[in-house]
Amino acid sequence: MILSETQSNNKTLQPRRAMSRFFFSSSKTVSPSYSIPASPSPSSTPIHRKFSLSMMEETIENSESIITKWDLKSSSYTKLTSLFQHDRKEAKEFIKSVKDLRRAMHFLVGQYSNSSKLVLAQELMQTAMKRLEKEFHQILSANRDKLDPESVSSQSSGGSTSFNDEDELGFKDELEFAGESITEMERASAFAMTDLKSIADCMISSGYGRECVKIYITIRKSIIDEGLYRLGVERLRPSQIQKMSLEALVGKIRNWLDAIKIAVESLFNGERILCDHVFSASDTIRESCFYEITKEGAMNLFRFPELIVKGKKTSERIFQLMELCEAISDHLPEIDLVFSSEATSAIRLQAFSSFLKLKDSIHSTLSEFETTIQKDSSKTLVFGGGIHPMTRSAMNYISSLADYSSTLSIILPDYPPPQNSPLQESYFEIPASDDGIQAVSTHLSWLILVLLCKLDIKAELYKDVSLSYLFLANNLQHVVEKVRTTNLKFLLGDDWISKHTKKIQQYASNFESMAWNKVFLSLPEKTSTTLSTDVAKECFRLFNAAFEEAYRKQTSWVVLDGKLRDDLKVSIAKKLVPKYQEFYETNIAMLSGEKNLELLVRFSPDDLGNYLSDLFHGASVSGSSTSSVSQLSARGCLPR
Repeated sequence: MILSETQSNNKTLQPRRAMSRFFFSSSKTVSPSYSIPASPSPSSTPIHRKFSLSMMEETIENSESIITKWDLKSSSYTKLTSLFQHDRKEAKEFIKSVKDLRRAMHFLVGQYSNSSKLVLAQELMQTAMKRLEKEFHQILSANRDKLDPESVSSQSSGGSTSFNDEDELGFKDELEFAGESITEMERASAFAMTDLKSIADCMISSGYGRECVKIYITIRKSIIDEGLYRLGVERLRPSQIQKMSLEALVGKIRNWLDAIKIAVESLFNGERILCDHVFSASDTIRESCFYEITKEGAMNLFRFPELIVKGKKTSERIFQLMELCEAISDHLPEIDLVFSSEATSAIRLQAFSSFLKLKDSIHSTLSEFETTIQKDSSKTLVFGGGIHPMTRSAMNYISSLADYSSTLSIILPDYPPPQNSPLQESYFEIPASDDGIQAVSTHLSWLILVLLCKLDIKAELYKDVSLSYLFLANNLQHVVEKVRTTNLKFLLGDDWISKHTKKIQQYASNFESMAWNKVFLSLPEKTSTTLSTDVAKECFRLFNAAFEEAYRKQTSWVVLDGKLRDDLKVSIAKKLVPKYQEFYETNIAMLSGEKNLELLVRFSPDDLGNYLSDLFHGASVSGSSTSSVSQLSARGCLPR
């Protein structure tokens, strides 16, 4: 797998057999500063070979002094003292001695496999590896706070640390930091990272990488797991999500939205940086190690959106799904970067899988919302032709969707609108923009169109045609106002608003014609012509009846938008009052002698404006024509 198996402590091990693990198990070795031939060169003289043998044996003896000094079994002092904290220069010499020892062993195995020094060298190597193993563990443990991923990530992203790596180990009395002052914490972190790298390089090149990796994974995984636990990331089952209350679930989602940012940008990124630095000697070890440390926590984190998708589906849930989708989409590039290797591909694919399932679920929810509108079969009439509850709820929903246009622009281009729709194409004339926003504009415009078509059907439920037009005007006015005052305005554009405003005016005009036609027709065509007494009386009677009927009905009808209500009243008044005033002034004089004139001529021209002001507030005036007259008379507006 990563490296060799645990070495044997058998002192009777044959030299060549003992060395086989040492030279052939390392996945990547650090190149020596000079080259030792694997076999004697034909040109080498016996004197030269003897001189080389003497040098290698002397190297082993020199290494023995410092390695033995720091043997964990030699004294309680060395057992309790950290070599790297005690004396960095001596630590450097120790690492150099191990490298020299390795080169000497390599030489002897290749040319003097029967040398008695090989057994000593193997024992020294095992002693040195035990010491380095302990030092590696101690540095990792003692510097948990200085090497936490968030600190490492922030230092790296700041670009302040620059090691002056004169030699392979990077040991210096001081580290150079890009001309900037650093804190003691940053300095300690930098030294710890340098020490860990030198030990890892040495152990890996010496064939002891497995021991090094085991320590690193154990300690670093605990740090990552602890960090994720503090962020509230845990392994959840679908059944747990299903049983959660809405309040608890919303809390989990809010927590996750905060957690993914810190986890990806700090925890995982920081561990990636540290792992890459410490195990730069081996790509295989580096990637495998990082995967083992992060896989459990990362999979739990990136699997969470999938669990939410599998939960209870409601139209309101889409907003939570879009927040999850936006968060994971924003972090996908960094996830791809941090988990870019083949070893970590499962983590990367889990994040992408959650993203795709969120997209599908969001689109599915939108489709269900559309179907809900289309299948609505309620036949309850809205009092006074007012705004239908479906209009309010649908437009609140659609306008809220517009607040997530940036997220929808990632999703909707993959789900084009229906083709060959019989619905009017003019509804889709929306502002030109990039493909993503264009898709959002088109889709939301489509949803509004589905709503308007359903409202057309509901308008047919009113027996009074004029009231059906008022219903359409009211509801379209609400739709347009919602578009005008929300982010829908930027998605659908001024042209959309203008076209639908004209449609409102058309509905209002149709309503006016239908609702007041009988009143208009009750007056003679030429109101300036003096009529006979009987004809004039009949015209006043017809007008009284028609106006009273229109008044009685329309005081119970509703126009909630103030401007539309005023526009309707002004338009009716402009058509009615001048015409009635001319008829009134032309014919009232000849009727002055009539008995009960107040019953015959019930309205003066000035009265009409007062009565029109009562309309469209939804205040019902019930009862017969007679009671209505009584109420009108009670206002004191009859001619004196």
